[in-house]
Amino acid sequence: MALMHTAWAVLATPIGELTLTASDTALTGVHFATSRHGPPPRPPTLEGASEVLAPAREQLEEYFANVRTTFDLPLEAAGSPFERRVWAMLRDIPYGTTTSYGVLARRLGEPNASRAVGAANGRNPIPIIVPCHRVVGARGELTGFGGGLDRKLWLLEHEGSYLALKRS
Repeated sequence: MALMHTAWAVLATPIGELTLTASDTALTGVHFATSRHGPPPRPPTLEGASEVLAPAREQLEEYFANVRTTFDLPLEAAGSPFERRVWAMLRDIPYGTTTSYGVLARRLGEPNASRAVGAANGRNPIPIIVPCHRVVGARGELTGFGGGLDRKLWLLEHEGSYLALKRS
C-alpha cells in the first residue's frame, strides 16, 4: 500500500482565504480559516504537492468569477457511509437552487432523518464543491454553515438562488 500524504494550497476568494487539501489522487478538503475546526495544519514541505490542487484552484477561481457552475474533480471525503450518501446527494443539487434537509432525507428513503442529514451536511469536508450551502431549513431559512451564515448567504446570492428563495 502506497503511503498517502496531504498536500495543501491556499486560495484567496471573495469570501476569504480557503485552504485546499488533497491526497495524491483526490481533493480531500476545502477549509475556511474561520470554520469551527479551522484549516488543517500546513506541512511546510507539501505545499502544492498534488496534481489535484491546480485544477481545484482553477475551478474554484472560475466559480467565483461566474464562469463555472459545476465542478469536475476527483473527491475523497472521509466520513461514514451515511455521510458519504448525503454528500453524494449534495452534488446533485443544481447551481442556483436550494433544497431542505427534509427533502434530502426523503430522497434517501429515510424521511425521519432530517436531523441526521443536517449533521452530515455540517460535517461536509469539501464545501462549495460539494454544495452544502444549498441546503436550507424547511421554511427556506438560512441555517448553519461551517464557514458562517454570512458566507452561506454570499454563496447563495452569488448563485442567484437567495432571491428565488426569498420569493417562494
